[in-house]
Amino acid sequence: MYHEWAPDPAIAGRVACVWTNVAVSTSTQLVVPDGCVDLVWGPDGPQVAGPDTGPMPVRMNRGDRYTGIRFRPGAVGEVFGVPVEALRDARVPLSELGVLPDLTPGTMQEALAVRLREVPGPDPVASAIAGALGTGMSVGQVAWELGFGERQLRRRALRAFGYGPKTLQRVVRFQRALRLARRGTALAEVALASGYADQSHLANEVRRLAGVPLGGLLRA
Repeated sequence: MYHEWAPDPAIAGRVACVWTNVAVSTSTQLVVPDGCVDLVWGPDGPQVAGPDTGPMPVRMNRGDRYTGIRFRPGAVGEVFGVPVEALRDARVPLSELGVLPDLTPGTMQEALAVRLREVPGPDPVASAIAGALGTGMSVGQVAWELGFGERQLRRRALRAFGYGPKTLQRVVRFQRALRLARRGTALAEVALASGYADQSHLANEVRRLAGVPLGGLLRA
């Protein structure tokens, strides 16, 4: 059973939500790319879940409890002491990163607020990069719109999100399609509104990013 709620105001600018997930049965749950980094406590202790570029199946036994903090896309910055790119498609034990060593689920928000005051903030244009890429413009057009060269845009995207602008654009587009489909929007409309060439393009991209058809993802 999954629940999420708003974070404390002290961290709300960088954190999208706090969440828990308790397995009501033994199953494999699918985590799909969303541009976020999560700090997660589970049966194996605290770990950092980096930005994904593909599906990440998680085996959960009945009664397993996970608690997490989900950073907003592009907002994690230097919180964990390593470049976000180093966390891409990885699940790293918090102890290996050498930060927040005494952090527990009960103290996580307070301790994280302290840590956020100690490290530089995220790139101030990160949200603008994601927003512009989500409009359907090409990478070159987005770079021009924001006043960057394409190489500079790529460097800033890597630092903020852990992957380049083309991958970020695919993730942003996929997440928009998923939100629309969950509202019951017809798939042809979902494809058009999300910037896909057609419904077939949508279906192929969902399979690449999620590993399952969109219908199966919605049922899950």
